[in-house]
Amino acid sequence: MTLGVFLAVLAAAFLHALWNALIKLGTSKAGGMVILSIAEVPIGLSVALFRPFPEAEVWWWLIASGCTHFCYKSFLVFAYERGDLSRVYPIARGAAPMVVAVVGALTLPDAISMQEYLGVVVLGLGILLMARGVFTRGEDRRLLPFALGSACATATYTLIDGLGARVSGDAVAYVAWVFVVDGTIFTTGMLLWKGLDVIPRQRKAWGVATVASAASYGAYAVSVWAMTVAPLAVVAALRETSILFAVLIGWLAFGEKMGVDKAVAAVVIVAGVVMTRL
Repeated sequence: MTLGVFLAVLAAAFLHALWNALIKLGTSKAGGMVILSIAEVPIGLSVALFRPFPEAEVWWWLIASGCTHFCYKSFLVFAYERGDLSRVYPIARGAAPMVVAVVGALTLPDAISMQEYLGVVVLGLGILLMARGVFTRGEDRRLLPFALGSACATATYTLIDGLGARVSGDAVAYVAWVFVVDGTIFTTGMLLWKGLDVIPRQRKAWGVATVASAASYGAYAVSVWAMTVAPLAVVAALRETSILFAVLIGWLAFGEKMGVDKAVAAVVIVAGVVMTRL
């Protein structure tokens, strides 16, 4: 991996942490996520319309992915309403590859190495350390089931999209349509659930959430490009530095409390994720 690609992947990791931070920053987390989802539709269409239209069998995967993304975003919103970015993000981001590795080992033909199993153990330890801080520091314990729910949804759509992209035969077109379907389902679902009042009226909220959507797309686009010019496993592992970026943003930008226990837990989670990726 060249220095340029290395820095690009680090930038992508930062952008992923940034869009989560921007959603956390808004007074209405649900409203911010709705605006982000609205912006996903034209972003996805701008790519999808220049690719072959998916076959009928692919749409079942796309719809399943969109529904799972709805759960992912909803759980993430509920978690951010109750906890710090530096607490929620590492749990939600770190638990997902652990679930994927465990479920994948049981249901998929792909071989799981001993290092990956050790990575799952390290991941579990890091998540337990991070979750322990919720109890010892008197934080809202309800953030834990929502953060873990977000992780389970992430693991689910990761498996769905991995198989769906194989069925599609065109990963770029598939992901572009995921953006369209995901944005449409989440926006429609939230409007039916909470009504029009969920959409923020403030111009600033629209600006912040739109920037978050652009950061989300940028993080994905850079990562996909990097995987075409560098080893996929190395890129995937390096992306997980987003956990450290989220912890730093929460501490430095939001003034969230940063104890030794939280810092150590974040480092352990990153180490576990890297072990499952390499």
